[in-house]
Order: sequence, then structure tokens, then C-alpha cells
Amino acid sequence: MVAKRQTNYLTHNYVTIKRGFVKKDKMRAIMSPDDSRSLLPIEALAKLKNVVGPKGYITNEVDLAPYLLDWRGQFRGMSPLALRPDTTQQIADIVRICNEYKINIVPQGGNTGMNGAATPDGSGSSIIVSTDRLNKIRHRDPLNYTIAVEAGCVLQNIQKEAAQMDRLFPLSLGAEGSCQIGGNLATNAGGVNVLRYGNMRDLVLGLETVLPNGEIWSGLRGLRKDNTGYDLKHLFIGSEGTLGIITAATLKLFPKPKHFDTCFTAVAGLQEIIELLDRARHRSGDGVSSFELITRPPLELAFQHGKGLADPLAEPSELYALIEFSSSADVNDEIMVDFLESALTNGLISDAVIAKSEAQRQALWKLREFLPEAEKIEGASVKHDISVPVSSIPEFVETAILAVSQYIPDIRPVYFGHVGDGNLHFNFAKPKAMTDKSFFLHKEKINEIVLDIVASLGGSLSAEHGIGQLKRDSFLHYTPPIDLHLMRQLKNTLDPNKIMNPGKLL
Repeated sequence: MVAKRQTNYLTHNYVTIKRGFVKKDKMRAIMSPDDSRSLLPIEALAKLKNVVGPKGYITNEVDLAPYLLDWRGQFRGMSPLALRPDTTQQIADIVRICNEYKINIVPQGGNTGMNGAATPDGSGSSIIVSTDRLNKIRHRDPLNYTIAVEAGCVLQNIQKEAAQMDRLFPLSLGAEGSCQIGGNLATNAGGVNVLRYGNMRDLVLGLETVLPNGEIWSGLRGLRKDNTGYDLKHLFIGSEGTLGIITAATLKLFPKPKHFDTCFTAVAGLQEIIELLDRARHRSGDGVSSFELITRPPLELAFQHGKGLADPLAEPSELYALIEFSSSADVNDEIMVDFLESALTNGLISDAVIAKSEAQRQALWKLREFLPEAEKIEGASVKHDISVPVSSIPEFVETAILAVSQYIPDIRPVYFGHVGDGNLHFNFAKPKAMTDKSFFLHKEKINEIVLDIVASLGGSLSAEHGIGQLKRDSFLHYTPPIDLHLMRQLKNTLDPNKIMNPGKLL
């Protein structure tokens, strides 16, 4: 898999930050805790800095910049202070002080999110609590197939730790070289292996969480069966830091695969790709770990903007599937070959290649994982991270493209995704003749068209990226009132002072 996305800006007019850049003159608006304009009590700020010590806080505007901008560059906030605690107790002390003074907290992990959930608003009334120093492996238990890790552990490092135990931690996504497990938990991350292993929620046995009053809830037990009341960990997974700060987790491990069969194939159509998925699951004994849909437009963008990327097939196609079978047993390629030959005979596919080495496998995955970056480089687009029942994917795609194209002729559908679990990154690039500014005037209407169709099919407006700031209004619009009522009751009970990640989700 591809490691972290990297962007370097080397011009002297800009300050390099994690996932974007900010002009120096615009950064002057960011307040420091010593600024007379600061909205936060000086006494409280001093107490907070004392908790973490001189190496554990950031007030300098240049050093603060990476914490104030989301990866997509859509949200830039203000904050006088970023704290970098290195123990759960320090986080508990921070939260207790903030609760006492009613100071808002924005938890932040690797800052790789898509919807602005880890970015403060522009008021300057929040502090940032980063988990990047909370990065220890607490416990390894290969016989129980578990590993206990702190929230700041980078996903790729957890994968490596599991591999050293001859085990697999299956969560895998494009930002795995920089995203942190706490953020994966807070957003219930998905990725490319959900079909076989499930979302983040399915990969957790226990959590440790600091509650909004500063108490520590420790539920790190590595039990697969525990029927003693409410399963409290699920309150915090997917809550985007609005109910507390996840500080550690006990994760499920699996047997390490010994064999991969990976193919890239041209598919005849949308209905055929659904049938192909069904055949793949049956033929492999449900050994399909990934089944990715790729369309030609984003693939062309990857060839245009990426280095060393090549078309795996001789002739272009409108639809492709990247399919991977995996097994912890020693098997051969015959299952994949038989599956593809049958699909070719039945007209489901027109061409295919099978990776014959790990390098070829990685090259195929690099194509898939570069798609979001290529789309970002290309320019303005309206993005949707949606899910519908797998059987409804053809109807959704055809209906949504027709409806949006009728609204804006020459708009460019650019979609791909995890078709095996019904999740599409269903995006639209602007017409080439239209300016970015003019295009974004239509964003709200495009969202309305797409999400109305999603709702009509019983789908979700956020499959794996969460809600954050970007989708909050849509979430409140499309979510049933009783769901919102129950969520608000939980929020009011756990966080009556409303200090945890305000302006996100609810």
C-alpha cells in the first residue's frame, strides 16, 4: 500500500505545513495566548501549559499553522494554543481544567480528515489537544489476537507491529502513513478491506476515553464476549470527539495472509460489476478482501498528475475493478484464474491482468490510492462520500449522473470507491469552460440532487469520512428527528458544558 501523502511547498512566500499552506500575512490573524485579543482566560491558559510542560504546548503562529488547516484546505480556524500531552493523565487534567473554565476543546490526531472535524472554528475560543505524542504500544497478545495501542499511534506503524507478531491489522486507507488510530476510531474509518473485515467499529474490543468532565473511562479489556450491560465503547467510536477524547484502544488482529491474488480488470457495465462481485465472493469462499470500482475519468487524472503510473491494460475501458483475494493458507493462483476465465466467458469482463509479484501488486494499488490526490491536483470538484445497498449502485449512479448533468451540462463525473461495501466516492469535476468560483455557486444544488437520490435508496450521506463541519447541515437535514433527539440527549448528559469539539456533528 501507498504510504502517507506528501506535499511540499518550497517557495519562500509560504510556510510549509502538514497538509496545505497559508500565506504569512494571513497567519497574523491567528491569536497567541499572550495576545490582548485572546478570548480565553490567561489563568486557565497558564494552568494548561503547566500540565504538559514547556515541550508540550505550541503558541507560535508559524508552528500552530499545521493544526489550524484541514487537509483539503477547506477549513482554516483560529486557536491560541495547541497542547501535545504524552499521557492519558495529562489529557484528563487538560479536560478537567477546560471543563472548569468552559473552554472548548478540539481533539486532533493526524489531521488527515476530509470534513473538517479536527479543525477549530474561526472564533479563537477553542484549544487544540493533539494526540501525536500519545503513541505507545501498551500490550501485545498474539495468542489472544489483540494489540493495545495509544491514540497517537500511526496506522501504518500498528500494521507493522501486527506483522512482527505474524498477525494482521486489516484497516488500510490512503493516508495510513500519517493518520492516527484515535482519528480512525473517532470517525469510524473504513478503507479498502471493509468487505472482509469491517469498519473500525468492527476492529475494536476495548477503549480508554477521557470524558468531558476529566474522568478516565478505562474499558481496554480484550474480550470478544462480554454481555455485562451497555457496550459503552460504541458511544465514542464515530462520535468525532464530541463525547470525549479516545486515548487508547484494544484492537482485533487476524491471521497474517500468506497469499494474495490481485487483478485489475475491465468490466462491461455497472450491473456486471455487481454480478462480478457476487461471483468473486462465491468463487473465493468469501476470501475477497477488496473489491474496488475505478472509472476512466479519475484514472486519466492519475496518469496525468502522477509519476510512474501506467495503464495496466492495453485498451481503455469505462469501468474497472481492482479485486484482491487473500488467504492465510498456502494456495495458488488457480482460483483467481478460473474466476476471471468464467467472467470473460460470461461477458462480465473484457480484459484483465493478474499481479505476478509484490511489486506488480503494489503498482496496481498505487493507481487506486493516488486517485484522491490526482483529483485534488486537478482542481475544483464537489465530493460525496456516500453509501447505498450494493444492489442499488447501478440505479444510483445512472440516476445521479443524469440528474446532475441535466442541471449542469458538461459537468464531469469522477467517481470510484469500495463497491464491495456499497461505498462510492461520487464526485463531480467542474466543466472545463467554467471557473472554480462559478462552479462552487452550484455546490449546494448539486449536493441536494445527489443526497436526495441517496436518501430515496435508503443510503447514507457519509459512508466513511464522518460529518465534521462540511456535512453538518446535510446531516441535520436528512437524519430522522428521533435519531437527532437521542444523540442530543447523549451529548447533553456526557458534555453538559458543550466543550467537546463544538460545531461538529450536532
